[in-house]
Amino acid sequence: MSNDYVLAIDFGTQSVRAIIYNDRGMEICKAKVPFTPYFSLSSGWAEQRPEVYWDNMVKAVRRVKEEYPLGFDRVVAVGVTTIRDTITFVDKDNNVLRPFIVWLDERECARVEEAIPPLTKLELKLAQMYEPYCIIRRATKLNWVHENEPDVWNKTHKIIQLSGYINLRLTGRLADSTASQIGHLPFDYKNQCWQTGKSINRFIFDAGADKMAELVDSTSVLGHVTAAAAAETGLKEGLPVIACGSDKGCETFGSGVLGHDKASISMGTTATIQFATNKYVEPEQFMPPYPAVIKGLYNPEVEIFRGCWMVTWFKEQFGEREMAKAAELGCSAEELLDELLDVTPVGNEGLVLQPYWSPKIKIPWAKGTVIGFSDVHTRAHFYRAIIEGIGFGLYEGLLSMQQRAGYNVKSIMISGGGSVSDRVCRILADIMGLPVCKTQTYENSALGCAMLTYMGLGTFKTPQQAISHMVHDGKCYMPDMKNHEKYVQLFHTVYERVYRKNRKTFKNIRAFNRMYPVPKNQ
Repeated sequence: MSNDYVLAIDFGTQSVRAIIYNDRGMEICKAKVPFTPYFSLSSGWAEQRPEVYWDNMVKAVRRVKEEYPLGFDRVVAVGVTTIRDTITFVDKDNNVLRPFIVWLDERECARVEEAIPPLTKLELKLAQMYEPYCIIRRATKLNWVHENEPDVWNKTHKIIQLSGYINLRLTGRLADSTASQIGHLPFDYKNQCWQTGKSINRFIFDAGADKMAELVDSTSVLGHVTAAAAAETGLKEGLPVIACGSDKGCETFGSGVLGHDKASISMGTTATIQFATNKYVEPEQFMPPYPAVIKGLYNPEVEIFRGCWMVTWFKEQFGEREMAKAAELGCSAEELLDELLDVTPVGNEGLVLQPYWSPKIKIPWAKGTVIGFSDVHTRAHFYRAIIEGIGFGLYEGLLSMQQRAGYNVKSIMISGGGSVSDRVCRILADIMGLPVCKTQTYENSALGCAMLTYMGLGTFKTPQQAISHMVHDGKCYMPDMKNHEKYVQLFHTVYERVYRKNRKTFKNIRAFNRMYPVPKNQ
C-alpha cells in the first residue's frame, strides 16, 4: 500500500465534491459544495456562469486542505470528472465568451433541413435516419449559438465541455479526455475521435474538429497545476492532472463494471443504466454507445433525464414538513421522505409516473406523465410513483440494451445519491428482477476518477488491478420475484403504453408552449 494519495474532483449538476483517496479505495477526506444548478433567462433555458463552477471547486478543495492538511500534503496527482453535454465558447486567448449551456437546456436551433445537402438527405432517408438526424441537429446548442449569437460565434476559437474548462483552469492547456466527449458535439463515437469531413453526421453540426479541444486518452497526464491555479486552490504547483472521463463513465468503472454481465445504475440528477463492452452496440436505434473511461471500450447507456432531480423537486414542492423536521433532527429530508415508501404498496395502487420531466433526444416533445389518479392516492403515492417511474424507465433501458447487444445482465451495481436509500434499492431490485448491489461508497464517480488517476501514475497497470484493489463489496439487495411479477405486469400493460398512446397530445402541448412562451427571470 502506497503512502501517496490522489485528489478526485467530481462535478455534478448541483454540487462539486473534492475527495482524497488512498490506493485501497478509502475516502481519506471529503468536501461537498452545493450550488444552484442553473439560471434561466427564458422558458426552457439552462445556463451557468463559469465562475460558479470554478469558485465552488476552489471552496471544496480548500475545505479538504483545511480539514486534513497532512493528507492534503500527500496528494501526488489530481483527476477531474464532470457532468456531460455542458458547453461554453472560448476565444484565442482562452477567455470564456458566454455562460455554459447546461445539459438541461431545451432551446432549439431553427436552421435544420436547409442545412442538409440534398444528396445527404437522400442517403439519410434511405437509411431511415433522416428524422433522428434532424432532431439531433435541432437540439445541438452550438448550432443555436451560431444562429443567435454571431458576436460570440465569430470570436470563438474552441468549444469546450465543463471538463475541458476545469482542465484549462488547472493546467493552462486546452485539452480534454476522449472519454469526456459525450454530448452534442462532432464526435465520432465509433472511432472515438473528432469527426472527419467524410462523416455522414458532419452536417448535424455547424462546427468541425478545428473548433474542438485537443483530445488525450484517459489515464494520460493531461498537464500540471499552474502557479496561478495553485495560488487559488492551495494545490501544489506542478502536480500532474490525469485525464479521466465523464461522471457516468467514471461511475461505471468505480462500480467495478468492466463487462456486460453486470450493469451500472447511477441514481444521480440524471439516472442512467449502462454496461461496458468492446463491441459498438447502439443502446437504442441511432443512439451511439459512449466512450468508456478505459480505451477501446464502449458504454451503451439509457438515460432518464432529471431522474433523481425529481426527488429534489418533490421535496421542494411537497416536502415542507420533512424539511422542517430534518432541520430539527439534523438529518436529510430525503431520509424522512423514504418513510412514505413504507405506507404505499408495490404497484402504488395503479398510480404510474413516466419520468420525462426532460424528454429524450429522440422524442423531444414527450412530457412527464402521471396517470391513474383516484381518491385513494396521497402525497405518499406520488412520491412512490417517482421512484417506481425512474425504475420503470431504467428497466425499459435494460431490456432494450440486452436485446440489441445480445447480452444477459445478471446483476446490477448501483451508486449515486439516490442509492443511499435501502428502500429505493429494494424497489429497483424488485423492478429489475435482479440483485442490486453497492460498493463501499455511493461516490462511485469520484472513486472511478481516483482509480484512473492511480492508473495514470502507474500504481495499477490494468483496470482489473485497479478494481481489485479499490472496489469493495457492499450491501446487496435480492429481488422479491412476486413483486417483480407485479411490476412486469404494470410495466407492460400501463407504463410502456403511456407515451405511445399520448404522442399527439404531447406534441400539442409542445406547440402551445412555443406559441405562448413564458419568460423567466434570473
